[in-house]
Amino acid sequence: MRALLSWPLHLLKAYRQSIAYLPSLLAVVYALLGLAALLLPVSNQQLPGLLTALGLEAPEATRALLAALLGGMISLMVFSFSMVMSVLSQAGGQFSHKLVFGLVTERPHQWVLGHYLGTILFILMLLIVPDVAGGETTWRSLAIYLACAMVVHCLGLFVYFIHNVSESIQIDAVASDLHRATRLALERLQARQQGERWRYLPTVVPTDNPRHVIHARRAGYLQNADLSALGELAARVEGRVTLHFRFGDYVVEGLPILSLEAEDAPDEAWCAEARATLTYLEGESIADHHLYGMSQLMEVAIKALSPGINDPGTARLCIHRLTDLLARQLRWQPSNCLLDAEGRVRVTWPLARFDDLLYRLFQPILSYGRQDVSIGLALLKALKSLSLFAEGESREALQAHAERVIETLAEAARHPLDRHFIEARLSTGAHRLDLPLQLPPPRASLAVERAQ
Repeated sequence: MRALLSWPLHLLKAYRQSIAYLPSLLAVVYALLGLAALLLPVSNQQLPGLLTALGLEAPEATRALLAALLGGMISLMVFSFSMVMSVLSQAGGQFSHKLVFGLVTERPHQWVLGHYLGTILFILMLLIVPDVAGGETTWRSLAIYLACAMVVHCLGLFVYFIHNVSESIQIDAVASDLHRATRLALERLQARQQGERWRYLPTVVPTDNPRHVIHARRAGYLQNADLSALGELAARVEGRVTLHFRFGDYVVEGLPILSLEAEDAPDEAWCAEARATLTYLEGESIADHHLYGMSQLMEVAIKALSPGINDPGTARLCIHRLTDLLARQLRWQPSNCLLDAEGRVRVTWPLARFDDLLYRLFQPILSYGRQDVSIGLALLKALKSLSLFAEGESREALQAHAERVIETLAEAARHPLDRHFIEARLSTGAHRLDLPLQLPPPRASLAVERAQ
């Protein structure tokens, strides 16, 4: 039953996340207004005298005006979005192609598109039915006035739309939006994992029951899962469910995605309900998986460090945003187990280790910016700040990365002036890392010394 209900729910979720969600709703509202203007039998006697005085003598003679408004609206919409796609294609070349679709599908842009489409639909309905019943000229005249007001409103939206799109492709806005979306996704995850049922266990002791593996029936990105529903399914058969993938992984058909530790093997209906709790999405959804936001910030940074763009300021801006997100990650330990009311583990899932996350985010930036002293110093400052929130293995990972950054700085800075500038900033600022007071000699110098 859950498998049957999951399909329309997933379809509704995909519709709400598509670019057609708000435009289609607004188009329906405008269509209802058009039907009210055409079908409601409102006579002149039912309206106030002030409105009657505004009525046109022959509303059906305004077809030329309505046709001009319709042509202008179509031209306005085509011009707006052709220009937007041109601007966003350039933004994709400068930042990351993953950001282009997200900028197009922003809610303000959907609102503007919906008002454009709705106005065109309303005017088109007035053109299709030009005849006016006797004694209802005022009601149709008001509809024509409303069509003119809609066009003026769309002209104002056009100015807002151009301004908003121009601001949305600026690097400050791009980095801030990615940072905000990732932070909100992390806060939503923290809110979901509140309560005694959500726990983090360093090691999960396996049960004595046999393990029954369940394979994927389709390929795609597994963004999330209804862990509470999986816990109920596991409690129904007195077992434990273990997920074999990290959220956001791409799985292929036939891959083992979860296993059930229970005395009896699950039937096909139970397996279908378990698969129905998994959420597949195409692409990367920051709202469903906050680590995607961090990865996109890293990709924007390395794109800015490419030889064709060569914008280290953008990379440093992304490093600052990543530092804040990683600090929030360090201050909170996500859960990897879901317990039932009796305290028994029902669902377990793997988590991304902090050292893995740190390597995936900082190492590409260090590799692309290894010749830029400012990038190395920005990464070192980020590692210093993160060390104030880290303990145990996390702090050891930060120490190892700091040593690698210092080694890279030593290779990039061979002039005494550069080395003096860097050494003055090695141990400054609050941190809990063991850093040297001087840069080590470059590897080439070491090789010469050994040869002598």
